[in-house]
Amino acid sequence: EVDNSRDSQSEGSEEENPAERNMIGFFSRRFQLSVPKLASRRRVVQELLGDLLHVSHRLFSDCFFPVLEPVIGVGSAWEGWSPQKEEDVVYCMFVPLKPPPGYAFHLEPNTPGDMPQTSMRVRVELVCTCTGGQKVLCFLHHSEEELKRNQVASLLHTLCTGPYLDAEKIALWFQTFVISAWSLVPQSHHYDVQVLPSSRSCKMKLTKASGRSLFVETIFSVQQGDSDIFLSSQPTEARLPPSTTWLESYAVAEAKFFRHVARQAPPRSCHLKCLRLCARLLEGSGFSIYALKTTVMHLLTLIPLSEWQHGYLLLRVDDTMRYLRCCLEEKRLKHFFFGNEDMPEEISLPPAFQGAQPLNLFQHLAQDPAAQIEAMQEFDKL
Repeated sequence: EVDNSRDSQSEGSEEENPAERNMIGFFSRRFQLSVPKLASRRRVVQELLGDLLHVSHRLFSDCFFPVLEPVIGVGSAWEGWSPQKEEDVVYCMFVPLKPPPGYAFHLEPNTPGDMPQTSMRVRVELVCTCTGGQKVLCFLHHSEEELKRNQVASLLHTLCTGPYLDAEKIALWFQTFVISAWSLVPQSHHYDVQVLPSSRSCKMKLTKASGRSLFVETIFSVQQGDSDIFLSSQPTEARLPPSTTWLESYAVAEAKFFRHVARQAPPRSCHLKCLRLCARLLEGSGFSIYALKTTVMHLLTLIPLSEWQHGYLLLRVDDTMRYLRCCLEEKRLKHFFFGNEDMPEEISLPPAFQGAQPLNLFQHLAQDPAAQIEAMQEFDKL
C-alpha cells in the first residue's frame, strides 16, 4: 500500500524548501523532452500515415489485399513521456488490418492453456459474395479459370502462409508500397525517406534538407472484436516467433489509459515526468521499462490524481521506486489489464480479461530464486 498521509504534511514544507524546489526544477529540465516539439512531430507522423493510407486505398481498391484502417499512435512518444533523447524518439503507429471483400479473419489461439491467450494466428477464410451486391467474383462459386481471367491473385496466395496471415509478407508488401508511393504524398516535398531493415514492421527514417531526422515505425495489427486489445505483428521479445504468430498487445489500451489520466489529472501533473525520470534512473539496468510503466499505471489508480501535482514529483518518484522494490521482494507484479477492478470504464477489454487471474510480470523471478536475489541487489545499487 502507498502511504498518502505524508503528502499533506509535506505540502507546506515543499513550497518553502528552496533546495527541494531547485531539485524538482533540475529534474524537470534534465529529463523533459520539449512537449510542444513532441506534439508537432506526432502531428507530422499522423498526417504522413494518413496520406499514405489514402494512396493505398486508391491503389489497392480493386485488389485483394488487407484493408488498412486509420492509424493509432501507441507507445511512450504518443503517451507523452518518451525516455529517449529527442533525436532518438521512435513514433510507433498501429495500422489495423481488416479483411477485403470476400474474406473473413478468424483468430485462433496459439498458446496452450486457459484464455486469455498471449499469441494467436489469424486464419483467412473465403466468404460468399454472390448475394452481397459486391462487384467482385465470388471465390467460392466461380471456377479458377474465370477468376484468373478476371481478377488478380487472392489474399491467400499473396500475404498468407497456408491459411494464415503472414506478418513478414505483409511487412515486405507495405515496405515496397512506401518506396513506390512516396512521391505521391505531400511529405515527399519536405522529407527524404529511407525504409530501414525490419522483418515484421515498416521502419522509416525521414530526413529534412536541414539534416534533422524523424523515425517512424508502422506495426500491423488485428483488433480482437470491438475491444482495445489487438494482435501485433511486432513481438517485444528478442526471439522472433513464426511469421504466422501474432502476439497480443495492450498498447492501444495503454495509450487510452494515459489520455484518460491526462483529462482527469490537475494542470502540470507530474505523472509523465515521474515516468521519464524513473526510466532514466533504470537506464542500463536489467529492469524493463514495461515493468516501470505498469508500476506507474497501478499507482495512478491507487493515489488520487489530485496528489500528482507538480510539487509532489519527488514523493511520487519515491513511491514508484518503493512499489517496484516491494514487487521484487514479493516476486509479483500484476499485469494492469487482467482482473483489474480499477479499470476506467472507457477502456474496452475482451470479456475473458474481467475475471482472469492477473498475469505476473515477475513470474521469471518467482521461478528462479537466484535471479530474484540478483535483481534485488541491482535495484538496491540504483
